[in-house]
Amino acid sequence: MRTELDEYAQGLEALAQRLGLDYYPVDFEIAPASLMTEIAVYGLPIRMPHWSFGVRYIHQLVRQSMGHSKIFEVMFPGDPCRAFLMDGNSLAENSLVTAHVLGHADFAKNNQLFARFHQMAGGNIVEKAAAHAHRIQLAIEAVGVERVELVLDAALALESHVDVTGELHRSRYPEFVAEKQATKKSFFQKKFDQLPGSEEPAVPPLGPIRASVPPHPEYDLLWFIANYAPELEQWERDIFLAVRAESLYFYPVFACQIMNEGWASYWHARLLREADFLPQQTYLAAIKAHSDVVRPFASGEETALGINPYHLGFTIWEHIVERHGLERAMEVRRDEDDFGFIRNWLDRELAESSGLFVYETRPGDEIRVASRSLEAVREAILAPKFNFGAPRVAAVETRHDGSLLLAHDAASDGRGLDAARGRKVLEYVRRVWRRPVRLATVNERAEPIELAA
Repeated sequence: MRTELDEYAQGLEALAQRLGLDYYPVDFEIAPASLMTEIAVYGLPIRMPHWSFGVRYIHQLVRQSMGHSKIFEVMFPGDPCRAFLMDGNSLAENSLVTAHVLGHADFAKNNQLFARFHQMAGGNIVEKAAAHAHRIQLAIEAVGVERVELVLDAALALESHVDVTGELHRSRYPEFVAEKQATKKSFFQKKFDQLPGSEEPAVPPLGPIRASVPPHPEYDLLWFIANYAPELEQWERDIFLAVRAESLYFYPVFACQIMNEGWASYWHARLLREADFLPQQTYLAAIKAHSDVVRPFASGEETALGINPYHLGFTIWEHIVERHGLERAMEVRRDEDDFGFIRNWLDRELAESSGLFVYETRPGDEIRVASRSLEAVREAILAPKFNFGAPRVAAVETRHDGSLLLAHDAASDGRGLDAARGRKVLEYVRRVWRRPVRLATVNERAEPIELAA
């Protein structure tokens, strides 16, 4: 039986297509609050089991009970896209959410970063994640939950350490150093070789030379351990590759959060505004929900110390459309990620009108404005996004005794490495590498230090 929401959704889709949105089909599903919380916490409808998701689930419940978080929808890009809407939402809220999802779907199909990872993953991450979960369950049945959990602990501790510039499907390094091609001798060299006593002593061939592992700094630690850890069983390697595949799937969502949420917010506002088939009361209630989503301040209009990506993205997209037109906005949507979006389109006027500033904490929990400089504001917004929010660490050498040397790229990282957390992660790496592991980094005074496990 068709509902009012079905009719509104059909009308919103037709309107979106008339206005130029282009997206893969979207499968909408109404879900209960408990399932919505699970999906939001796990990141996918079905995912590998791990205790850390339970911790996040409890944290999410606490935030919801305090009124600090409300889940309206969860959407998964793909072909088709999957969208889950909360059954406790009002008709107006789910109408807004439907329009919001259509904006997400358009962004996911047309943004170059999303498109690249979609092509690598095959566009069916939900099914692949379910397959990952099934294989891990088989491993649990075969070797026991304790052994599987120990490996999952290590893999998930490294889930941010992937090479987002690389490919999902990679071959192992060449086993031997490529032979150098003999250079063609010049006319002068040939004449020189004809002189008496110029013969070079005969050198016996050395044979193929085995390449070092890794042959260059390797930042994709999940891939490296899955392929080169000396004693991992196949089910353990499979776990590392499964975590890596899912981490790469999530990267565009992470790297385009401000753009993506802002684009979806711009379109849900525009679609609702132009949807003349919506009853006035439904429209007004939906616009009230829109105002709550994109507000720049905390509850009670207190100053917010964190960025609301919905508000910032919505504000910038409105500015682009007003100043440069929808066609230019769609080009930006196609070509940029949050780094280009913020650096190219967050100007001084928008920063000042949005009340953006950089703050610092002082002893005694005192908070002060550190800077209102546009460059400082931009970099403060983008700093947590570099390298998936993790320090840049590479595998640089494996020794004859099997030990592994990692190096923290502090020069290009722009952030320090917490020594206590670094040692904990090293323990996880040692657990699966099963040989000594060392990490070269620097301390807070930029002096070289080495951590070991």
